[in-house]
Amino acid sequence: MAPSAVTAGLVAVLVGVTSSAAIVFTAAEAAGGTPGQIASWMLALGVGMGVTCIGLSLRYRAPVVTAWSTPGAALMATGLDGATMPQAVGAFLVSALLITLSGLTGWFERVMDRVPVPLASGLLAGVLVQFGTGLFGALDDDLLVVLPMFLAYLASRRWLPRYAVLVALAVGVVAATLDGSLHPGAVRIALAEPVFTMPAFDAQMIVSVGLPLFVVTMASQNLPGVAVLRNAGYQVPVSPLIGWTGAVNTLLAPFGCFGLNLAAITAAICTGEQAHPDRRQRYLASVWAGAFYLVVGLFGATVAALLTALPAVLVLAIAGLGLLGTIGGSLASALTDERWREPALVTFLATASGVSLLGIGSAFWGLLAGVLTALVTRRR
Repeated sequence: MAPSAVTAGLVAVLVGVTSSAAIVFTAAEAAGGTPGQIASWMLALGVGMGVTCIGLSLRYRAPVVTAWSTPGAALMATGLDGATMPQAVGAFLVSALLITLSGLTGWFERVMDRVPVPLASGLLAGVLVQFGTGLFGALDDDLLVVLPMFLAYLASRRWLPRYAVLVALAVGVVAATLDGSLHPGAVRIALAEPVFTMPAFDAQMIVSVGLPLFVVTMASQNLPGVAVLRNAGYQVPVSPLIGWTGAVNTLLAPFGCFGLNLAAITAAICTGEQAHPDRRQRYLASVWAGAFYLVVGLFGATVAALLTALPAVLVLAIAGLGLLGTIGGSLASALTDERWREPALVTFLATASGVSLLGIGSAFWGLLAGVLTALVTRRR
């Protein structure tokens, strides 16, 4: 019940849901989803993330945070246009089975074991740096909300370091209320109900959605997700993590679950020092994140209203504050070893650029650029 762990779990879920839930709704609507089916998608995703967060964190005593595939949701928002819901579920199942197979065979773990620590750290810093710059960019959008949060954070780091993020969040809510940008009256509580959809395996939909969903989930999500755990010093076996996320996804796919993966950004919130001063106890933050995800799933129909109630700058600012320590630690780890400094810097810059080729995000291309730089420039 450490307050810092509870806060870290809450902030992780807040950032994870508000940053991309709207994309999930768009993807469901593209497949002709009814309001009940869209709520079922959120229920299945919330249950899937909640069960895997809690179960894997308790099993390995490490802050294992899972998420839905945001790039996958964006891909489906266009790829599912004109498809039926059974065809979409069939594509989800194919992707989930391939992820499960990746965990069972262990090929993904063998690849990750060969990634040098400076490159993994540069990759993580590149993924997270947008939130650090977004914190100060948000000052332009709403100075009256973000500035009090930042000042409260600094004061708390001086006198109450364990509760700095919690204090900043509380100050942000008060400031948003006084500013008039928080609209809690728009929220209506409604429980979600599971809606089973019998899958239909359409070859075109499998090729255009199922296989790309698998690729972007592994390259753009699981790859930086493993980097977060490794960079924080948690040597958790990767194959079981991948296998279990794929297996849970397979079971829940008929209800709308897709692209379960190891989180990167939200996991970084739970692996940092602010989640718990004792590194061995930080898994409690991911357990709390799982509990909050279960609540999100249970009230899936309410998520859309919550999105409109919370000002975007508040979410962006609290994410940036919560990740400051992790960004700094990642940059230090990436650039300390002079022999790997240039490849790590290339990895960081390429990842931070946000470049996306062939539907695959910058995390994959950043790591590829760093490896290429190392192979060409470093002597044996």
